[in-house]
Amino acid sequence: MPVNKLIAVIAEWEAASKYVKKIVEEVSKKLNINLEIKNEDWDFLATYGQKDEYGGVEVPQIFIEDDKGNIKFIMGRVPLDEEGKPDLEKGKKILEEIIKNYP
Repeated sequence: MPVNKLIAVIAEWEAASKYVKKIVEEVSKKLNINLEIKNEDWDFLATYGQKDEYGGVEVPQIFIEDDKGNIKFIMGRVPLDEEGKPDLEKGKKILEEIIKNYP
């Protein structure tokens, strides 16, 4: 089941969302995969998102949708480097590996 689409749920007020948006845009373009950006889609997150111990959801979150319509959570925030800064290259590499090796 190949990956049909990357889905990112972001919130403009959440600082980490800009990093997630950047890496999904670059990866989707590089791998020629459809991309859907959802802004504060809490219903989607409640259905498919990763939840905390209280049942709440956080943004940003990244998902893949396969050619059968199955949606799977794959990443929350962008990984950090040794200095605690967002590591966009590492985030892109992780996404690319997950997509190439799915399922």
